[in-house]
Amino acid sequence: MLLGIAIGDALGLPVEFKDRQYLQAKPVLDMQEYGTHNQPKGTWSDDSSLSFCLAESLATNGYDLKDISQNILDWFNKGVWTPHGKVFDIGGQTRNAIDELTAVFKRKTFDLLKDRHNTNEYSNGNGALMRILPIALETVDLPPKKKVAVIKEVVGLTHGHIRSTMACLIYVLFAEQLIEGKDKWEAYLNTKQLCRHYFSRFQFPLQEQQCFARILDFNIGGLGESAIQSDGYVVHSLETCFWCLFNSNNFPDAVLAAVNLGGDTDTNGALTGGLAGLFYGVEQIPDDWKSALVKRDEIEKLADRLFYRYYE
Repeated sequence: MLLGIAIGDALGLPVEFKDRQYLQAKPVLDMQEYGTHNQPKGTWSDDSSLSFCLAESLATNGYDLKDISQNILDWFNKGVWTPHGKVFDIGGQTRNAIDELTAVFKRKTFDLLKDRHNTNEYSNGNGALMRILPIALETVDLPPKKKVAVIKEVVGLTHGHIRSTMACLIYVLFAEQLIEGKDKWEAYLNTKQLCRHYFSRFQFPLQEQQCFARILDFNIGGLGESAIQSDGYVVHSLETCFWCLFNSNNFPDAVLAAVNLGGDTDTNGALTGGLAGLFYGVEQIPDDWKSALVKRDEIEKLADRLFYRYYE
């Protein structure tokens, strides 16, 4: 999972913001260097950094919202879990949320961490979705009410709108199915059924449910490539990672499909890579990609600690 996130991210980072037409002419086939952010080969972005911050907190303390928040602040202020010691990429909504989290810690009003809402539907970038995947290890065995509460809390640290919570819930429920050993298609069917139940039981607004109709009411994998928008909107990113996973048969093809759709290439690569890593396993990740990855040893040690926390 962790290597999949970072490798998908690192493949996409040099061509972030390149459009689909450009990448059709010059597709990404391997790790590249420099490009959009002028970073060395194997460098990953805030997508992986914040996923690792969450994983670090879970591995060390289990679920602790205050500790997760502290790790986010340490990433931004101290360069913790950055590839080269400093932050070089951050989304606008996440940057605003860090200011708010800083105020919470300064005033020690930590109860506010659990009840962060945002009514602005235009603040639904993919900045919470991109970092949420490790929480699936915590939520996989939780009862529904607690599962939803945990996901909502972690999402709300940066993205408080209900649509972001719903997107992350769908993504995490699917990941839980993969963790339990389901085939990707069985996992998809089960996720659809679970989401209908969760959305009804916990009274998610009908108009928000409709935002996810292409995933939950139809077969997102059956759409043509032209129907997939690979920008930074949370619904589009969720659709992109599912579409890429369902239209490929191995780890490399899945993540390269996500990157070569263009747009928010690093995040969509990371989202697809995390799921593909869970499904296909570390053995299917090309060795040269793993070798090129910045701080690979540290990522693998974190993965070991996370495994021991939840499975030993």
